[in-house]
Amino acid sequence: MNPQEMTKERKKLSHQCDICKKTFSNKGNLTVHKFIHAGGKQYHCDICGKSISQKSNLTSHKYIHTGEERYRCDICGKSFFQKVHLTSHKYSHTGEKPYQCRICGKSFSKKINLTSHKYIHTGDKLYRCDICGKSFSQTNSLTYHKFSHTGEKPHPCDICGISFSQLGDLTKHKSIHTGEKPYHCDICGKSFSQKIHLTSHKTVHTGENSYHSDVCGKSFSHKSSLLSHKDIHLGEKPHYCDICDKSFRLIGSLKRHKYIHTREKPYRCDICGESFTQKTSLTSHKYTHTGEKPYECDICGKSFSRNRTLMYHKSINTGEKPYHCDICGESFSRNTGLAYHKSIHTGEKPYQCDICGKSFSLKSYLTTHKLIHTNEKPYQCDICGKTFS
Repeated sequence: MNPQEMTKERKKLSHQCDICKKTFSNKGNLTVHKFIHAGGKQYHCDICGKSISQKSNLTSHKYIHTGEERYRCDICGKSFFQKVHLTSHKYSHTGEKPYQCRICGKSFSKKINLTSHKYIHTGDKLYRCDICGKSFSQTNSLTYHKFSHTGEKPHPCDICGISFSQLGDLTKHKSIHTGEKPYHCDICGKSFSQKIHLTSHKTVHTGENSYHSDVCGKSFSHKSSLLSHKDIHLGEKPHYCDICDKSFRLIGSLKRHKYIHTREKPYRCDICGESFTQKTSLTSHKYTHTGEKPYECDICGKSFSRNRTLMYHKSINTGEKPYHCDICGESFSRNTGLAYHKSIHTGEKPYQCDICGKSFSLKSYLTTHKLIHTNEKPYQCDICGKTFS
């Protein structure tokens, strides 16, 4: 460390928070920081009443009401409320990452991302939820977490009216309406609506598989694929259903399974009224109303409304069969294929018709069976017009 850096470090240490020991280069920043611990928000918006801890943040907040976007990107034309946001945005075009961690050397395009990253090394989680006690390393993470308790979704789409709890989710959603795909592959020129999809896509060119199983050494380009693969090695299913004795690896999976027995469907669509046993099923169902397809293939760019449909689609391209039977070892490209196969071993038929009592191994079989009772024939021949159940 050169003499100039040493002087800077000494100056920074001279202003230390007596609560969390965080240090600052000047007294003003320390004073503003202390509002976090005190919970003080002395600046109030005279339009909506929201309280804010810093005057500069209040000024920025007011642009939401006025719609003013003063800072415009001269490359893509996108506009921003604050100059600092425009500066950060431009790094997406240049690829520049000026903020570097002095501990591990990792670089970031935004200062806030560097600050958050540093908590990995220190383990600090200064922000605590006063409802459930969970702690977070960032104040915005705590804010978004609290929405899970309140159900608040303060970011509405001005085109279709759907609301989101996080601004980032709203931004991703808007790309459905605009068709915007600002992230371009510099190798093949393919474009994507989200940066994460571009990053995943690039592994097709590089052949890089960043996620490795520490058990068998198999490599994956996606973290989610590695996590699914690890279940094969673990084999542990400590959570048992007290009705049918079926076991599960996760307690959440057991809870969802029990809805089969109770026929409970706690998740209701507020648009059409249809109910579901799982929250993920409700989320996927809502996309039928909005037309949203948020799951994008990083290989060919095709989009899907359900993650499981995307995973099946990708297995066609890669030939991967990540779902393995723990009884005979046979592999499948879809989880539903594995579930049906296992029913051959177990003889289990958990889906029962509430009209005649007949049971089935797959939910799709039950759905088809019920058409016998309703006389519904939804499948029509486009040549002769004849209908079938």
